[in-house]
Amino acid sequence: MIRQITFIAMCLICLTALAQEKADILVSYDAKSKGYESDTVKTTRMSLLANAQEAKYFNDLSLWSDSLGSTPEGKKQLSEIIMAACMSTSPDGGMVFDMRKGPVKRVYTYVFSDANANLLTYFGKFGDEQCYYTEPLDEMQWEICDSTATISGYECTAAKSNYHGREWTAWFTTEIPIPFGPWKFHGLPGLILKAEADGGFEFTVTGIEHTDRVMTPMYSADTYQKTDRKKALDTEEYFMNNRESLIKAKYGNVQFNYNAADRKKYDASKYALEPDYKNR
Repeated sequence: MIRQITFIAMCLICLTALAQEKADILVSYDAKSKGYESDTVKTTRMSLLANAQEAKYFNDLSLWSDSLGSTPEGKKQLSEIIMAACMSTSPDGGMVFDMRKGPVKRVYTYVFSDANANLLTYFGKFGDEQCYYTEPLDEMQWEICDSTATISGYECTAAKSNYHGREWTAWFTTEIPIPFGPWKFHGLPGLILKAEADGGFEFTVTGIEHTDRVMTPMYSADTYQKTDRKKALDTEEYFMNNRESLIKAKYGNVQFNYNAADRKKYDASKYALEPDYKNR
């Protein structure tokens, strides 16, 4: 009986290991976009774990935070770490809590791509709701161009795609035969090292290394509600343009240190990666 139980346990361990794909490469990118309130360029460091069939795109701090917060013990530890980092004493002896000082999750984007299933799954926060949606990978189609460039020491070829309302130009290298890249980009015969579109949108590689890290599934996936892409983006826009009233409705008479009427309205054609949801 003991031998039988041991054998079953070993089988379960093996099945679990097989279910979690290992990556072949870890790629770092700078994701740049224009902030809609200040028009300054915002840069976010993102990472990609990928092999020839699957990819996971994420922010490292967010992954650490979500991993730690996925258990009751870890959630308590995360809270203690943030409190210790953010709390300080003011000159008059009072306590000051500044969220900007701590390892606080600010990026909610996760993109999982599975070439075998022809499926992309996007997890994110839209307004104050955590949601996910799926879309077929073949929604992104490319036209390979004659242009070439050297990026991070790799010979790259340009390709263009009109994807969800923006014309993208990407540079990929066949020296790394992995058909993925930053954000949702995929479908070219090599790793995408750079992609850009008019309006200040740009993804640029900053580092590439070999790895055997496991591409862990989404932590606390059951806390995300299923939605569709255009509905999620429409929800985000509504929240951004009405957030003061929505926050007051949820939390009571909250005071803001600015006049909401003076705040610039969010314009998807200028600031959204995928502005086609406006054509619903």
